[in-house]
Amino acid sequence: MRSVHHEPLADPCPAPFNMAAHVLARAPELGAKSALMILTATEAERWSYARLEEAVRGAAAGMLALGLEPGARVLLRLGNTPEFAVAFLGAIAAGLVPVPTSSQLTAPEITRLARDLGPALVVAGEGIALPDHPAPVLREGALRAFEELPASPYAMGSADRLAYIIYTSGTSGRPRAVAHAHRAIWARRRMHAGWYGLGENDRVLHAGAFNWTYTLGTGLMDPWSVGATALIPGEGVGADQIGLLLRRYDATIFAAVPGVYRQILKHHERLVLPRLRHGLSAGESLSPGLRAAWEAATGRAVHEALGMSEISTFVSSCPARPAPVGAIGYPQPGRKVAVLGPDGTPVARGEPGILAVHRTDPGLFLGYLDAPEETAARYEGEWFVTGDTVTMAEDGAIAYVARSDDMMNAGGYRVSPLEVEAALMAHPGAGEVAAVELRVKADVGVIAAFYTGAADAAALEAHAAVCLARYKQPRIYIHLPELAKNANGKLNRGAMRRVEEARRGL
Repeated sequence: MRSVHHEPLADPCPAPFNMAAHVLARAPELGAKSALMILTATEAERWSYARLEEAVRGAAAGMLALGLEPGARVLLRLGNTPEFAVAFLGAIAAGLVPVPTSSQLTAPEITRLARDLGPALVVAGEGIALPDHPAPVLREGALRAFEELPASPYAMGSADRLAYIIYTSGTSGRPRAVAHAHRAIWARRRMHAGWYGLGENDRVLHAGAFNWTYTLGTGLMDPWSVGATALIPGEGVGADQIGLLLRRYDATIFAAVPGVYRQILKHHERLVLPRLRHGLSAGESLSPGLRAAWEAATGRAVHEALGMSEISTFVSSCPARPAPVGAIGYPQPGRKVAVLGPDGTPVARGEPGILAVHRTDPGLFLGYLDAPEETAARYEGEWFVTGDTVTMAEDGAIAYVARSDDMMNAGGYRVSPLEVEAALMAHPGAGEVAAVELRVKADVGVIAAFYTGAADAAALEAHAAVCLARYKQPRIYIHLPELAKNANGKLNRGAMRRVEEARRGL
């Protein structure tokens, strides 16, 4: 039996379609129901469905009043505030193309992105680095004022047209602009039963910031599309307070990266959460030990998902079908997934191969922006190839084996070692540099930099702080007389990682 899994669903995306209209379709009937609550230990800021839709459609009207043409790109430089979601959905409602970016990106990083992107507008929060670019800047305060404008109609059209762009770290060392269609939100419905177990009465607490795409999708848009309530910790809320918020605000589903689960457990040996049904984990691998510790502390299961920026999650465990021991889960309903061998054809069940998704999946991206050759290189015939090595069991369960490249994971962010190495080698005292993901505990990894130059670690750390977002900056600097290389003279990052981990007793 070959490693192909296909459960077809006969639910084509409606036409005409608008992603924001779909997300807020329940708003008129739900009215005063809480769509969003921004939580602190002492209070909660509440947004009703009525206010949320007013803000989104007002933002759409305000952006159009600035003279932006349909399809114009809007660069979002906003912090952990609800205005991030308002600007994102408002731009889509108006037929514009929002581009969410991490507020941690430095001025040089965001300038490089803007140079390639060519935004027509930058929406900016206070204290967030802005690009050196001629596009006009709309300040967050002015965006808030748009809430009072008459509602703009939704710009309806083909579900296959460009809706938004997100950036992901590329294996070339240059961030890739991933272009998604309006239909992406329709495809996300596969997650509702295939991962979340999501319904209208749920209260979903996502531990991430507003300006993270994991939060934007799992924590906000998906709950809103079914009429549920999204709970987001406010600025400055630490992991030690999350347990209290879960209980105080009756969260029924909790979503976070593994690192947040780990931090919560440092502060709580036991958590009594009577309303919580289960947790969700994505962004990086959830270790068996951490899963067991959370379940022992709470009595609640954690359901893991595997995905990527080009398609979001598509393999997951869920309440109705928990993952077997050692597996991540199953392909979500409606997904066509295969495990391919070196010849591009599906391998036998149980054999390792590269995980792939069929090119007809409605959640699959349109392509890398202005990069048709790079887009084409990700396909093997009818399959989009992910780069993850996995196995598929007889019942379809997917078990993760390894990445087929050197990509690093920093708290749920994919980071290219080439990008980190290039930034550090711009320092005159760095010498040669190799960036790797290094285990410092059995289930904890950080970005480490091996280097050969005369600079000390403090100098390189200060240099990285200027030119790399915080999540891309190495936490450990290790000086070597020379870097390990293979027979072809290429960096052998794996060898350096293994030697250092062995030295640390891991």
